Amino acid sequence: MRVLTKSKFKLGLECPNKLYYTGKKAYANVKKEDSFLEALAQGGFQVEELARMHYPNGILVEGEAGEYENVYNQTKELLKQENVIIYEAAFLVDGFFIRTDILVKKGDSIKLIEVKSKSFDPEDEFLLIGKRGGIVSTWKPYLFDVAFQKHVMQLCYPNWSIESYLMLADKTKKASIDGLNQLFRINKTKENRTGISKKVSTLEETGSSILGLKKVTDIVKEIESDKFEYAKGLNFTESISKFNELYQKDQYAKWPTSFTSCKNCEFRTSVEDKNMGLKSGFEECFIKQHNWTEEEFNKPNILDIYSFRRGNKLFQEGVLFKSELSEDLIGLKIEADKLTTSHRQWLQIEKEVEDDSSIYVDKDALIQEMKFWKFPLHFIDFETSAAALPFNKNIKPYEQTAFQFSHHIFNNDGSIEHATEYINSQAGEFPNFEFTRELKKALENDNGTIFRYSNHENSILNAIYCQLHDSEEVDKKELMDFIESISHSTRNSAFAWTGNRDMVDLWDVEKKYYYNPLTKGSNSLKKVLPASLQKSKHLKSKYSRPIGEINITSKNFSSEKIWLEIKEGLIINPYDQLPPVFDNWSEEDIENTLSDIENIANGGAALTAYSKLQYTDMTDFERKELEKSLLKYCELDTLAMVMLYEHFVEITTS
Repeated sequence: MRVLTKSKFKLGLECPNKLYYTGKKAYANVKKEDSFLEALAQGGFQVEELARMHYPNGILVEGEAGEYENVYNQTKELLKQENVIIYEAAFLVDGFFIRTDILVKKGDSIKLIEVKSKSFDPEDEFLLIGKRGGIVSTWKPYLFDVAFQKHVMQLCYPNWSIESYLMLADKTKKASIDGLNQLFRINKTKENRTGISKKVSTLEETGSSILGLKKVTDIVKEIESDKFEYAKGLNFTESISKFNELYQKDQYAKWPTSFTSCKNCEFRTSVEDKNMGLKSGFEECFIKQHNWTEEEFNKPNILDIYSFRRGNKLFQEGVLFKSELSEDLIGLKIEADKLTTSHRQWLQIEKEVEDDSSIYVDKDALIQEMKFWKFPLHFIDFETSAAALPFNKNIKPYEQTAFQFSHHIFNNDGSIEHATEYINSQAGEFPNFEFTRELKKALENDNGTIFRYSNHENSILNAIYCQLHDSEEVDKKELMDFIESISHSTRNSAFAWTGNRDMVDLWDVEKKYYYNPLTKGSNSLKKVLPASLQKSKHLKSKYSRPIGEINITSKNFSSEKIWLEIKEGLIINPYDQLPPVFDNWSEEDIENTLSDIENIANGGAALTAYSKLQYTDMTDFERKELEKSLLKYCELDTLAMVMLYEHFVEITTS
């Protein structure tokens, strides 16, 4: 039975053409469908269980995937009661199928409650509807989802009066007990459908709830009346009927291609996919709609241009290839002391069109920058998580948790030490303050320059600073002073400081002075590292030998480890040499699948593995093996920064 579920409805809203390609094994798909992985990474299963405790004595409708009629028939029987609470109520009608998180029935008055692990501020008057009167883009998928559910329920029961709600993590509330996030765990031995083990039976046992309801009845009605479009030319009424017809007939929509949708299309093929005989939905769209041949597919197009805000307009005007662009069209601005965004874009365009793989570097500016760096040089990387349900009393939803760091030192004599590392994966422990103490021990012994890569580490230290301020830790002033010394306050902080040893952002240095065409415009360290290795004679010569021979110490790899591997003349990305941190999922798999999760690009595999360590009952052996993988991953992050530094030295001294 082909049914249009709410997940397929949301997929169609992204691009109606995707409805034709989804679920077909013949087509490549970089997004693996795994709702459990997403729930694990975001703590969604915990929020759902806590939400149900707000509505006790509910009845769970259970059934295997694809048993549409079975679960709908169960729901119909339950709905014969005058008053009833149902978890996972199912509705099947006219080719539509939905399941609601929580349904509260009192006669013909119905509460439809959609539970999300997303956070909200109930006092924000522009939370859902922006100042210009439109739905805030980040909330559109959730609100159209609720509208779809309400529509299907109303088709089944026309006489119902339905009120719609979102139940969310309220970021203005604080947990009133310790260990809230450990009250709901995944137990592999459990025989129930979800595998969730609850340590409490009443809401009162969880303390004052950190969840809140947001009534969205009126917005849902406005969506149903087509006041709001999801995208240009795509309103609710049209999407409901069109998507259902397309999916039932298994028909290609021929929805117009667009810059944003096509740029983020998951139905694209890699070289490996093509070797496996998988087809590309992306390519089929451009063949059908633009008559592209192999020649066009081999021409550099505009879809991968870094941070290209003008892309939508140009795409609509029919400008699809980099060779069609000019300095005026991209709005090129050149500044003397740094690479602007538009200048980086123009370098990417020029070098691809001219098939020029040489790197660009503002050598004089880079030399000037490096003059201020003091030995020994320290390279640090944090791994963090943000849980929907807090670890400790007086902590708000999604406050940052810093559970791991790695630290390399580059000495003046050229020796490199993997000097220190820290990890705390113990379930239920709040590691931030001990993390800061260990970081302080690692960095306080000299006045050498400290490097991070991107703004993440600075933001995390700001968050810990505020947590310390509100804490009763006996050494909080000492720790806050340390944070002040190596960081700077963020724009919206209630406190203001700039440390005398403020960390240098190597990501910012790379963005300002260096462009490597092999990165395809990306500034991610996972892209910059293999691109630098490919271009650097020094790095190739050095890292093609075992680390025990090149004056480098390691805490997680043997002295025989060789980081540089070449296959068919191309560098194998060192990150691809690491075993998967989370089951058999690569970092790229996780980031593609969980792309909607905030900060997933800041170590998605580590975040997901940490979530597994926190919420899943496992053996000590499993825990230790997972920790080993995390330690290797984080060590490579800081070693990669060291390699980039060495590459910059090579460039500025040659």
